[in-house]
Amino acid sequence: MQRANSPKIDTDFMEIERKFIVDIENWQNIAKGKGERIIQGYLYSSIDKTIRVRVMGDNGFITIKGKTVNISREEYEYPIPANEAAEIINKLADGVIEKKRYTITYKSKTWEVDEFLGDNEGLIVAEIELDSEGEQFELPQWVGKEVSDDARYYNSNLLKSPFKLWKK
Repeated sequence: MQRANSPKIDTDFMEIERKFIVDIENWQNIAKGKGERIIQGYLYSSIDKTIRVRVMGDNGFITIKGKTVNISREEYEYPIPANEAAEIINKLADGVIEKKRYTITYKSKTWEVDEFLGDNEGLIVAEIELDSEGEQFELPQWVGKEVSDDARYYNSNLLKSPFKLWKK
């Protein structure tokens, strides 16, 4: 319920996303292009919100995300100069996540596939953004187990508990 004087929530700022582990064997057999390196640092991270700064190619971004409820959360992202984003990460971030991102279109849906580097090397996660939580879509052959409900796979948590420390 909204308060009488509170602004209406704009659904344009709502991220609805599902995450899946990538089947590495099938992933290696598809054409995916060269990918783009991403470096991101977290300025603040809690269960209720995260504030992240990212450098992606020649672009910088600051992103504020709200608490995840089911597979949805508020997301506000703004471009900033890449050199300033890098400086903020170097000076103020609690740590860095590095990954290579591939963007794949499958059955008219865009998938973002992140191959993690550094302490999270060996982890590959595919994400799909949806228009609604109940939206139907078809899984590519290289998509495996869904991990949307597993907080270990949130990038901010991979910083605190990297994949290399998980029991195999």
